[in-house]
Amino acid sequence: MFKADNWNDYELIDTSDGERLERWGEYILIRPDPVIIWNGERTNPLWKKAHGIYRRASSGGGEWIKKDIPEEWTVSYKDMKFLLSPMGFKHTGLFPEQAVNWDYMQSVIKSSGRKVKILNLFAYTGGATVAAAKAGAFVCHVDASKGMTQRARQNGEISGLPGDSVRFIVDDCIKFVEREIRRQSFYDGIILDPPSFGRGPKGEKWVLEERLDELITKITGVLSEKPLFVILNSYTSGLSPSVCGYILSKAMKNRFGGRVESDELGLPVTQTGLYLPCGATARWTY
Repeated sequence: MFKADNWNDYELIDTSDGERLERWGEYILIRPDPVIIWNGERTNPLWKKAHGIYRRASSGGGEWIKKDIPEEWTVSYKDMKFLLSPMGFKHTGLFPEQAVNWDYMQSVIKSSGRKVKILNLFAYTGGATVAAAKAGAFVCHVDASKGMTQRARQNGEISGLPGDSVRFIVDDCIKFVEREIRRQSFYDGIILDPPSFGRGPKGEKWVLEERLDELITKITGVLSEKPLFVILNSYTSGLSPSVCGYILSKAMKNRFGGRVESDELGLPVTQTGLYLPCGATARWTY
């Protein structure tokens, strides 16, 4: 398991009956998580003192039940800062388990000894973008959502990124990669965090299982002669770490060699000392 256990401003306090008890900075939240199929004793008093709770609706969807929670606040991870908000479908705008990938890519970028250009696809609010830029890379940040891209800009600004270290683009990720292939624009590393389902800015339909192999094949066309890494994340239940690793190996190893490692992402649970599985990651390294 790839363990994201270097946080100070985030803590997964406890898990029980389909819910997480979390601390985000100074605020305590309760959010649903379908992985948590076990019953817990809920002895921690913070279960009854949460500042914000997201409740599922029986008809689908859900809503935040706000007690004493602001519209937005800031948390830090090492020298990076991120704005959080109680968003739709239980999200806050940050996936804390991805910090282990941020640490990994920063180590690779810093040890490369060269100027590095990174492509971050389905880049959301820019956690990986900020991490790569902080390590000295130039990052091309691509996401179909204008709102999420604006939040990524804000995260870059409050993290102190130079204005010329990131290029922010709102676009369909596959179409952008196709254009980069035609332009012969190359990258030393690629990060992919594709959603299970989605729509592009012009209504383009995205279903991960139908498009992932195509996407991974295409991204090999924008890699430099000696790329550093490709990171593939998945929160789709049918795509295990091994499946992600197989797809990445098939596309990368015949052309570039290197190696692939794949595993679950995990967050430490304070109450039990165990780690909560939080999605899958596969990493190809040159």
